[in-house]
Amino acid sequence: MANTNAEKIFEMTGAEAVLTERQDLRQYLTGVSTSFGYVLSDSEGTVFYTDPRYLERAKTVLDGSGIKVGLFKGPVEKLFAKYKQVAVPLSSTTFPFYKKLADTGIEVVDSEPAFTKAMSVKQPYETEFIKKACEIADRAFVALLPKIREGMSENEVAAELEYLMRQAGASGTSFDTIVAFGANSSIPHHETSLRKLCFGDIVLIDFGCKVGGYCSDCTRTFLFGDDGKHGRFKETYARVLSSHMLAKEKIADGMTGRDADAIARGELEKYNLAEYFTHSLGHGIGINIHEFPRLSPKSEDILINGMVFSDEPGVYFEGDFGIRIEDTVMLKDGKVISLTDSDKNLIIL
Repeated sequence: MANTNAEKIFEMTGAEAVLTERQDLRQYLTGVSTSFGYVLSDSEGTVFYTDPRYLERAKTVLDGSGIKVGLFKGPVEKLFAKYKQVAVPLSSTTFPFYKKLADTGIEVVDSEPAFTKAMSVKQPYETEFIKKACEIADRAFVALLPKIREGMSENEVAAELEYLMRQAGASGTSFDTIVAFGANSSIPHHETSLRKLCFGDIVLIDFGCKVGGYCSDCTRTFLFGDDGKHGRFKETYARVLSSHMLAKEKIADGMTGRDADAIARGELEKYNLAEYFTHSLGHGIGINIHEFPRLSPKSEDILINGMVFSDEPGVYFEGDFGIRIEDTVMLKDGKVISLTDSDKNLIIL
C-alpha cells in the first residue's frame, strides 16, 4: 500500500528525488501519522526518516512494505546533498526550507500536482477506511438523539457525540464538531458554545470522525420539539433536502465541480433561496477534511469515478436560522453513492 503510493508519486513527478515533510502527505506515502519526519523517494526506493518518538511504530507499520525506516540525525541538507533535482510540495514549503534547497544549486520541482491527482481518486483500502468512518458517524448520530435533553449546552452535545464516535472505534474527529442551537445555526461555521438548548430550538450539527487516518463529514439539521412556530423553517428544510437529493441524483462522472454546484444551486433558485446558499456545494474528503475536487460555482475540477466528496447545500438567514444537509458521497460506476446515510427527513425530537 504505502510502497505503491511512494513509487507512484515518484514516477508522476519525474524528478530525481521526492522529499516530503508535510504531515498529511507523509501519511499518504507511509500510512503512519507522525508530527515529524521526512520521506525520501528516488530510483532506489523510499526511506522514512523520523525521530525516536516514532521509530518503533514506523518500523512495525512499515514492516514488509518496501519502505525503509531510518533515524533522522540532521541536518536536513544531508538528505538531498547528492541530488541535482528534488521535488517538494511548493505551496506548503516554507521559505527557509526552500532557500536551503535553492542555495545548494538544486533544481526544485513541485510535487504537489502529483499528490493532488493521486489522492483525489481513492484506492480500495482508502475507500474502506472512509466507509468505516461514515458508518461510525451515522451510528453515533443515531445514538446521540435520545440523549439530547433540554438545558444541555452546545458543548455538552458535541462532547457526547464525540464520545460516541470514539466508543464506536473512531480515532478522533475529522474537525472541530459544530453544534449550533437556534439562531446560532445561521452561522455556517459557528463556534460551538455554552448556549443551552430550549424547547423549540433548531439544532444544526456538523460532525465527522477518522478511521485509519481518513475522514467522514456529515451535517444534520433538526428540531428539538415543535412549538408551532417553524412553518418557514419546515418549508425551507424541504427545499434544501430537495437540492441535496437532486445533486446526489444528477452528479455524474466527467462533470465539472461548477456543473455539480449548479444542480443544487439551481434547485434552490426556484424558490428564491440561492442567494442564501453562501458556500460551495462540496469538497473532496480523504486524509484531509478538505481535498480536491472542489464543487463550487467557479470550479473546473473534473469529477471522476473513485472521488469522495461532500454534498452539502445550505441556506442561512442571519440572526434567524440556518439549514445544512450534508453527506459524504462517492462517485462509482458514473453515479453518486452515499457513504453517510442516516435519516435526512426532518427529525423532530
